[in-house]
Amino acid sequence: MSVQEMELVWPAAQYLSGYVHALLQGWSPDNLRPEAAGEELERIAQDPARFLSEQVDREAKGPKVILPDGRAVPRLPGYSRWMWDGEFCGTIGFRWEPGTTDLPPYCLGHIGYSVVPWKRRRGYATHALQLLLPRARSEGLAYVEVTTDADNIASQRVIEANGGKLIERFHKSAGYGGAESLRFRIPLAKTAT
Repeated sequence: MSVQEMELVWPAAQYLSGYVHALLQGWSPDNLRPEAAGEELERIAQDPARFLSEQVDREAKGPKVILPDGRAVPRLPGYSRWMWDGEFCGTIGFRWEPGTTDLPPYCLGHIGYSVVPWKRRRGYATHALQLLLPRARSEGLAYVEVTTDADNIASQRVIEANGGKLIERFHKSAGYGGAESLRFRIPLAKTAT
C-alpha cells in the first residue's frame, strides 16, 4: 500500500474493530500514557457510540484530559482522525482555542499523532499531518505548534517535512516527565485564489 492510499477517516463504527485491535496489541493513542489504551478499551466497552462521538468534540464537551502525571484538565475543542489504508494505522488529533493560536500551559501543541508499530516507516504520519493542515487553516489559525522529544528524530522529520521550523528547545514540566523537547511551528499560509 502506498502512502497516498492512506487516508484520514472520521472515527466511525465501521473502523472501530481496527482501533480496538490496535489497543489490544498494546498500542496507545497517547504517546505519553501507555495506560490510555486500557482506558479507551473500557470506554468503548461501556458505550461504543458515545466513545465515537467524543472523538469529534468541537465544543469540548467530552471528558477531561488526563495528563501523564494523572491530573485531569479541561478538554479543548478538537477532534481525532484515524489513519486508514484498508486497516487501522493510527490517529492524528487537532485541538485549539477558538479565536487564538495560544494554548493553555498544560497543552504542549495543537497536533499530536501516533502510528501503530506495524505501520511505521511508511510515511503515514507525514502524510496524515499534510492532510490535516488545511483543516487547521480552516479554523482560522495562522500557524500550529507541534512538540516532540529531542531524541525523537522520526517525529522531527515528520514535522520538518510539513514545513515545521524549530522555534524552541525546552524541558517539559515535571507533569510531563521533564524530558528535553522541541517546539516547532508550521505556518498555515493562505493559498491564493
